[in-house]
Amino acid sequence: MTTARVEGISATEVIVSVAARELAGKRRVFAGVGLPTLAVDLAKRTSNPDVELIYESGVCGAHPSAMAEGIADSVVVSGAESVVSMQALFGYVLQGGNVDVGFLGAAQIDRYGSLNTSIIGDWDKPTVRLPGAGGAAEIMPNAGEIFVVMRRHDPSAFPAELDFCTSPSPVRARAAGDGIAPRGRGVTKVFTNLGVLSRQGPFDELELVSVHEGVTVDDVRAQTGWELTVADDVTVTAPPTGEEIHLLRDVIDTVRLYLR
Repeated sequence: MTTARVEGISATEVIVSVAARELAGKRRVFAGVGLPTLAVDLAKRTSNPDVELIYESGVCGAHPSAMAEGIADSVVVSGAESVVSMQALFGYVLQGGNVDVGFLGAAQIDRYGSLNTSIIGDWDKPTVRLPGAGGAAEIMPNAGEIFVVMRRHDPSAFPAELDFCTSPSPVRARAAGDGIAPRGRGVTKVFTNLGVLSRQGPFDELELVSVHEGVTVDDVRAQTGWELTVADDVTVTAPPTGEEIHLLRDVIDTVRLYLR
């Protein structure tokens, strides 16, 4: 692997490279669209060639011949181990406890890892109306753990209170007091343009564990809408390698659909 430094690396390339490394050793990953798509593709070519990719369209054991531009893109079907109905995917594969990592994006996240992908602002008159849950409301409680990628790390994306909760964390689910307790641990890793946050137990708060080059702990605190917990041994994120950048730019996202 080429480890030489590359100039002009974007925040997106840092986020995706770091996230791909964290997939090392994970077996089955339920990949969302957007940056999760890039990260799982990069991981399959670098840190985890044996990762089994699952897509919401019912594709299990995907071997995409090119970057997936959506969950229904034909490249995720061709060569896949199996294609099942969405009922079977969610009812047996996901709810059956067969997904190690659910990989999602979000517009907002709170201190316990609840996600908002529905609206920004007031429900009756939202400032922004977002795509909604998709499969995230099912992925959150049933995957073993959740990785989240966030392009922005600021108080609007990391608020003290979500404008709307689309996918509740185990903490929020427990507080509701109804239904079946979530199977999984909820969000365990959050990758942003400033650093990496982590949660250990299902009822813990997010904790800052790593900052990117040029970013300080105080920078991250200032851009978080709550009093952020900080690990005792915060590290500096290793920047993307030359090989990772080459793969992202020249092999995976050659049309710059997600890289920006």
